[in-house]
Amino acid sequence: MTAKKTKKRHDATASKLTLAPYQVILRPLVTEKGVHRATRCNAYSFEVNRMAGKQVIREAVEELFDVKVVRVNTQNRKGKPRRTKFRWGRTKAWKKAIVTLDPEDRIDFF
Repeated sequence: MTAKKTKKRHDATASKLTLAPYQVILRPLVTEKGVHRATRCNAYSFEVNRMAGKQVIREAVEELFDVKVVRVNTQNRKGKPRRTKFRWGRTKAWKKAIVTLDPEDRIDFF
């Protein structure tokens, strides 16, 4: 008999760590592209905790802003190489979430 090997995924749902909503959503991304998405598509961008999954992000946005979330898309952003004087370094990697809301709901950052 042969044993079947399975590959384990590493995400927040597999661990027993639970994050509070204010720990999941780190900050809103208020950029020109983000404001355009918010006005046209009712989609808002946030920097989120790297361990948070889509369902955790959905629950955090619904609880913090009292809105109904339709869809959550995430991106893992790589850190960029940066140079200061004679040394090379990297900025930190981070996770971005684009949250689409129900047409009746809005979030006001300004």
